[in-house]
Amino acid sequence: MLRPVRTLLTLCQQTVLSPLLVVAGWLLAACVTAPFIWNLTSVTGMEQSALLPRSAESTEVARILELASPQGESLPVVVVWTTVRTHPGDPGGSRLRSGAAASLSPLEGHEHLVGAPARVVVSQDATSAAAVLQVRQDTGEALGPTLKDVRRAAARAAGTRVALAGPAAVQADLDGVFQHVDGRLLLAALIAVLLILLLVYRSPVLPLLVISASVLALCLACACLYALARSRILPIDGQVQGILFVLVIGAATDYGLLLTSRYREELDRGLPVREAVREARRRSLGPIAASAATVALGLLTLLLSDLPANRSLGPAGALAMVAALLCSLTFLPAALVLLGPAAFWPRHRRPAEGRGPVLWHRISGAVALRPRRIWSLVLATLIAGVTLSPLLGMGGVPLNRALPPGAASVVGQAALERRFPAGLGNPAVVLTDPDRVEEVRSAAARTPGAASAEVITRPDGRPVTVSGLSMVSVTLTDVADSKAAGRTVAGLRTALGAIPGARARVGGQAAQTYDGQVSASHDRLVIMPTVLGVVMLILALLLRCLLLPALLVVSVALTFLAALGVCAVLFLFVHGSAETEPTIVLYSFVFLVALGVDYNIFLMHRVREEALRHGTRTGVRRGVTSTGGVISSAGVVLAATFAALTVMPLVFLVHIGAIVAVGVLMDTLLVRLFLVPALVSDLGPRAWWPGAVPADAARTLVGPRAAPSAVPRERAVGP
Repeated sequence: MLRPVRTLLTLCQQTVLSPLLVVAGWLLAACVTAPFIWNLTSVTGMEQSALLPRSAESTEVARILELASPQGESLPVVVVWTTVRTHPGDPGGSRLRSGAAASLSPLEGHEHLVGAPARVVVSQDATSAAAVLQVRQDTGEALGPTLKDVRRAAARAAGTRVALAGPAAVQADLDGVFQHVDGRLLLAALIAVLLILLLVYRSPVLPLLVISASVLALCLACACLYALARSRILPIDGQVQGILFVLVIGAATDYGLLLTSRYREELDRGLPVREAVREARRRSLGPIAASAATVALGLLTLLLSDLPANRSLGPAGALAMVAALLCSLTFLPAALVLLGPAAFWPRHRRPAEGRGPVLWHRISGAVALRPRRIWSLVLATLIAGVTLSPLLGMGGVPLNRALPPGAASVVGQAALERRFPAGLGNPAVVLTDPDRVEEVRSAAARTPGAASAEVITRPDGRPVTVSGLSMVSVTLTDVADSKAAGRTVAGLRTALGAIPGARARVGGQAAQTYDGQVSASHDRLVIMPTVLGVVMLILALLLRCLLLPALLVVSVALTFLAALGVCAVLFLFVHGSAETEPTIVLYSFVFLVALGVDYNIFLMHRVREEALRHGTRTGVRRGVTSTGGVISSAGVVLAATFAALTVMPLVFLVHIGAIVAVGVLMDTLLVRLFLVPALVSDLGPRAWWPGAVPADAARTLVGPRAAPSAVPRERAVGP
């Protein structure tokens, strides 16, 4: 375990000794890897069967259907015709039906369509018609043009207005959302970070240098992910890509802030540039490496998930953190050596004045003066937020509500639901024993939430069999990925499971969504405690005690729950609903716990360093004073990068961006700045149980008379 650390130390040492070579190497690597930031979109996406829980009933149905279909999986698209004028002489809608059917005839034999169109059905009031077509799922980039062909052909029906709904239409809209995700998201994140860094440093050079390091890390991460996704070793989707963009930019920027802050301190002590960089890197290596390890290991716990998308995010996120760590400890120190004091231009660094910035000195003094009152108030504030967390529902958000209101599939779904069952064209599929098929069909039709059920037959009227099983198509009254459709799936499984010898299995998108939510609930029970255990272990190794790591873990868990409560209220006011996806809650937990502990790592590593010389309570004051500015800036930067996700026109990304941004701000400005320092000050030497800080023991032996001597020492060393 120590060998990689020694190798990293050697690499960092070489960085300081040969800065020009390191910077040139990174710039050359950037020229090669930069195109992969844009090319990564071309390899995002997973097959539908690869997105399903491994052990779910719907996964078994999907595998059977996939093996039985020589043309592979398909996505249904529902064509909806709405009359723009009434036909008094066509009360039964026969003219509308024949016109709609005739308009689809040019699509026969289309290379991206599977089978023949289903029969055209007409609404009861004869004002709308609908038909279902099957689009090959491996159509890829041709999906959009294929749907344009369908719309163009359907528009040939005179006197009608055409809309498209169903999974294929939704997938086309999702492709459009993620098509430019790299450019929009990267630009929003970089602009937010640049503005914050300009306010922090009041210098154009250092912000550009820190951002350059984060972009270089992103280039390296994207190149590695592209190679893994292209070779199908690690499939990723657009949502994972968006999360990784903000993760790399935020983490690399935070590490850059920590390193440059320590570098400035060493310069203020009078060290030459090379020695200042070397000392800053040595003192920053522990907290930066611990931070990266916390996030990487926290993300790797997602490998325990039963959902492939979660398992993909784990290694992808860990790889991204390695890239951020490597760039922060190699390129940035080398660039600082080359620039020297010019990195702070046009400001001139000032020598230490014995005390840190006035704001942080006052805050640390207030915390030291009334620690119990402060941590009690902050804890009460967090608990108030926790009480609001039950407002956040985890029943899932249907895609027709997750996409922008003007999206083509959303408009088409609304047109469909006005005259037909919402689940038309995207039915639940039941595989059952042929001898019980009629009994199964009848029971399915009687299930609450089922609009109709029919046995799937061949053109000659014989039932279709797949692997010796008959198929029953169940049209649902609700959209397939809604909470109501999930309840219908559960009801179907209960009703059909009671039929002896039927061996009925329920699949289809509604069942897949329901099984995914069940798996997400299981994942939370498994992954969340594992993440807390990993974080606890890293903190115990870093701080060499048990009580303080336990308190830190509890504090970030409370912050997570409080952030859920605050965001639930925000979602209610902004979106009118506090429902979100179960996986979003899991992602937010992993990010907030891992990233929230980061700032506590930065703070407590410095507090322990100062406490070893001056005792615990003095160490807390000095630690807060010296790290208050840099850690608060780092937290604001990270919150801003995740808040950039809210510019995306997809509710899933908006939710995770908002939850993480709010949680990081709460952790940075409340927990790390007030709660943790107040708790440690109140506990005093007991905070390091079962260990001890030598300075505390020395003060205990010498007695109270030694206390005044600590004041001049604190002023002489100043941060």
